[in-house]
Amino acid sequence: MQQIEREAMEYDVVIVGGGPAGLAAAIRIKQLAAEKGAEVSVCVLEKGSEIGAHILSGAVMDPIALTELFPDWKERGAPLNTPVTEDRFYILTEKGALYNPHWLLPKCFVNDGYYIVSLANVVRWLGQQAEALGVEIFPGFAAAEVLYDDNGAVRGVATGNMGIGRDGQPTANFQPGVELHGRYTLFAEGARGHLGKQVIARFALDAGRDPQTWGIGIKEVWEIDPAKHVPGLVLHSAGWPLDNATYGGGFMYHFENHQVSIGLVVGLGYSNPYLEPFQEFQRYKTHPMIRAFLEGGKRVAYGARAINASGLQSLPKLVFPGGALIGCDAGLLNAPRIKGSHAAIKSGMLAAEAVFEAVTAGRRGDELTAYPAAFEKSWLYDELYRARNFKPYLDKGLVPGALLFGIDQIVFRGRAPWTLHRRLADHEKLRPAAECTPIEYPKPDGKLTFDKLSSVFLSNTNHEENQPPHLTLKDPNVPVATNLARYAGPESRYCPAGVYEFVKVDGEDRLQINFQNCVHCKTCDIKDPTQNIVWVVPEGGGGPNYTNM
Repeated sequence: MQQIEREAMEYDVVIVGGGPAGLAAAIRIKQLAAEKGAEVSVCVLEKGSEIGAHILSGAVMDPIALTELFPDWKERGAPLNTPVTEDRFYILTEKGALYNPHWLLPKCFVNDGYYIVSLANVVRWLGQQAEALGVEIFPGFAAAEVLYDDNGAVRGVATGNMGIGRDGQPTANFQPGVELHGRYTLFAEGARGHLGKQVIARFALDAGRDPQTWGIGIKEVWEIDPAKHVPGLVLHSAGWPLDNATYGGGFMYHFENHQVSIGLVVGLGYSNPYLEPFQEFQRYKTHPMIRAFLEGGKRVAYGARAINASGLQSLPKLVFPGGALIGCDAGLLNAPRIKGSHAAIKSGMLAAEAVFEAVTAGRRGDELTAYPAAFEKSWLYDELYRARNFKPYLDKGLVPGALLFGIDQIVFRGRAPWTLHRRLADHEKLRPAAECTPIEYPKPDGKLTFDKLSSVFLSNTNHEENQPPHLTLKDPNVPVATNLARYAGPESRYCPAGVYEFVKVDGEDRLQINFQNCVHCKTCDIKDPTQNIVWVVPEGGGGPNYTNM
C-alpha cells in the first residue's frame, strides 16, 4: 500500500494508555500546571472503546498513591466502596485447606485499610477527573507506531489506519491514522505493552537486567447467594490446583451488590506444555471451599490479562530520549502483594513531575533523569526492593519458596543482604512434550465450570472481522514444524480465549488464528516458545469491553 498522508497534532505530552498510570500522569501534569499558572497540553490515547474497557484486575487497592493524587478522593466520589474487613489465606490440597492465621502473615500479605474495587470503574473515575482538568482523551484510538526525530529521540506516536481489509488494502471505510507529536511521550500500555516492548529493544533499556517473568490472571465476576456473601472478605490461596513447581495462586474478593471477583494467577514460567491456565482456573472453582461460595450463584463477567511479576532485578531503565515507561509497561507490579494499581499511579505521578519540570524549562526530546532519581527515593522503590526476592524464591517450589520468603520478610524485613537472580525467560522454560505428562481436564458442567467460547462471550469482545489479523507470525511454518511437533501445540492451551487451534486441512496440520476472540491478554506474545507470535494492535476500539472488571 502506498504511503498515506497523515494529519499531525502537536502536544507538550503524549500519553499512550488510559489506565491508572497514564491517567495519573496526565492529572498530575495538569495539577502542577494549575498550581504554577502554566499551560501544558496533554493528550491520552486509549485503544479500548472507552476508558476502562480494557482494564482488568483483581482488585484489592492500596489507596496510598490515590490519596497523594487526590487527598479528597472520598469527597470526589471515587468508587472505593468496599473496605477490606477480613483476610483469609489458605494452602489448598485437592479436597482440603490449611488456614494460615492472620498474625502469621508477612506484612506484604495483609490488606488492612485497603479496598476491594473494580479497577475498570476506578479508571473511569480517573478519566472524568482528567477531563475536568483539561486533558484531551481519545478512546478508540490505538497507538500503532512510535515516531522518532532526526536525532533518534521519540517524538510521539501514530495511531493505526482504520478501514484496512484483510488483504491489506483500504476499504470504503478507510481513515488514515493520525500522528501525535509531543515534547515527551509516556508509555502506559500495561503489561507487555506493544510499543513499550519496541522502545525497550531499540534503546536496550533491559541491558544487564534479569529476564522479565509473567503470570496470566484469569478472572470471573459472580453474583452469589446473599446469605453466602461477606462484604469486604479477601481470600487468597496457594497450592492446588497448581503443582508445587508452578507459581500461582487463587483469589476471591467480596465487593458490593452481592458480587465476588474470583480468579487464578498462573505463572507463565511453567514447564509442562500440556498445562492449560484456563482449565486450571475452572478446576480451582471446584474446590469444596470455593464451590461452597459459588453454588447457587450466577457468572456475569469473564476476562484475562497478563501481569508482570518480575521485581526490581528485571526493571528496565525507565527513561530514554523523548520519554519514559510508567506503570506495568515498566513492570512495577508488586508480585507478593498482588497489587499494581498504587504503583502505577505513583509512577505516573513521579514521571509527570519530571515532565512538567522539563516542559516548563523549554526542553524536549532529552532523558527525563529526574524521574528515575525520584523513583529511587520513593516509598515505591522501597516497597519493591523489599519484595525483590519473592519470585526467585518461588522458583524453588511452593513450599521451600514460601518458607524462604517468609524468613526474608519476617526476619530480615525484606532487607536480606543478598539479591537473587534468574537466567531464563518464561518462554525458555517450556519442556518438549515427549518429556511431560498430558493433563486430562474434566468437561465443563455449564454451572460452575465453562468452556472458553462462552467465557469470551461474557467479555463483550468484538473486532472488525475485515481487517488484517493483529496476531502475527514471523514465520508461518513454525507453529506446525516446531511448536506442534516439539511442544504439542501449546498455543492452543495457553490462550484463555480460544484464539489458536490446530486444524486439519487436506490431511495437513495448520494453525488457525481466530483473532476475533482475542481479549488482549498478551499471553501468546510472552509464552510462545519460539517467540514467533508478535501481538500488534488491531483497529482502535476492538477487543474486550469490560464493564465491572
